[in-house]
Amino acid sequence: MASPSTAPLPPAVENRLARDRNVWLCTLRRDGSPHMTPVWFVYADGVWWIGCEARSVKARNVAADPRVSLALEDGVHPVVAEGVARLHRADFPPAIVAAFAEKYGGWDIRQPVTPERVLLEVPVRRWLLAGRAR
Repeated sequence: MASPSTAPLPPAVENRLARDRNVWLCTLRRDGSPHMTPVWFVYADGVWWIGCEARSVKARNVAADPRVSLALEDGVHPVVAEGVARLHRADFPPAIVAAFAEKYGGWDIRQPVTPERVLLEVPVRRWLLAGRAR
C-alpha cells in the first residue's frame, strides 16, 4: 500500500496544482522562526518549483536551512506539503521555464538578470493534507 507521501493525488488536487496561482512558502530563519510568503509556482512530477530573487529572505533562508512547507490558499480544501529545497542559480530546466511562461502569461522566470534570480526545487517529502481537512 502506498504511503500518504507517495500515494497518487486526487484529481481535484492535481487540478489545483495546475491552475492555482499562489502557494504559501514557509522557510526557516536562522533563529528557527518561520517566514511565510505567497509565491508563484509550478508543480510537476512531485516537485514544486518557485522563482525568487537570490537576495530575498526566502532564498537566504533556504541556503541556510533547506526545510520548507508549502500550502495552497484554501482553508476548506487544504493542500499542504513538506520538502527539502534545492537552490538553482543557473541552468534552469527548460521545461520548467516554459511551464512558468505558460502559467503566468509569458513571464520568464530567468528575468530580470539583475538582481540575480534563483529557482527553488522542492521535491515533496510528505503531504500533510491533500484536499480535505481531517
